[in-house]
Amino acid sequence: MLARKSIIPEEFGLPGLASRLHRKPVFRDRVNKARFIAKNGSCNLAHKNIREQGRFLQDVFTTLVDLKWRFTLVIFTTTFVSSWLLFAMSWWLVAFAHGDMDSERQNETHCVTDVKSFISAFLFSIEVQVTIGFGGRMITEHCPAAITVLILQNIVGLIINAVMLGCIFMKTAQSNRRAETLIFSRHAVIAVRSNRLCFMIRIGDLRKSMIIGATVRLQVFGLLN
Repeated sequence: MLARKSIIPEEFGLPGLASRLHRKPVFRDRVNKARFIAKNGSCNLAHKNIREQGRFLQDVFTTLVDLKWRFTLVIFTTTFVSSWLLFAMSWWLVAFAHGDMDSERQNETHCVTDVKSFISAFLFSIEVQVTIGFGGRMITEHCPAAITVLILQNIVGLIINAVMLGCIFMKTAQSNRRAETLIFSRHAVIAVRSNRLCFMIRIGDLRKSMIIGATVRLQVFGLLN
């Protein structure tokens, strides 16, 4: 004889319910996945294996602004020291070609007074570029080459000052800390606006000062299984 089938399924019967009472609840740990965009708006994506790195040299100023502070300070110091050494060599060559370093020429005219070695030429280069002028070393009107080097160093020094100080000002004026006072809604919704499905979030500013020309950029990542 065949066994009579019950109308109630076996898992909902008394034996099935009794077997489930002694089971421990299963809790799954929440997996902390890395965020593509941090809560402060910074992007956590790393750019690697970029073949066309030469494009960064086409916009040197923006590249300097985007660098980290330690690299910016190293470039800042290296640029000034290199320019001082370069023009110190120029002043030393001018003095050497004119014979200013000859000890026997005491009463004759010099291109640059009191430039008797490379160290003194380096000090005079710093004085010229940063316009200190201690008064001991100076050029004379008897040497056109020294006047030409003086004009060139002043022009190059002004260009270096403009670029480096502009780069540091742009780095200090960036709104990285300002973004921390902007809050976003924890949940986003998709609703119909103007007969279209729109992805909507809320943004709030905690400060009373208004932001002029603010722009919002969203990055959407799709994961394919």
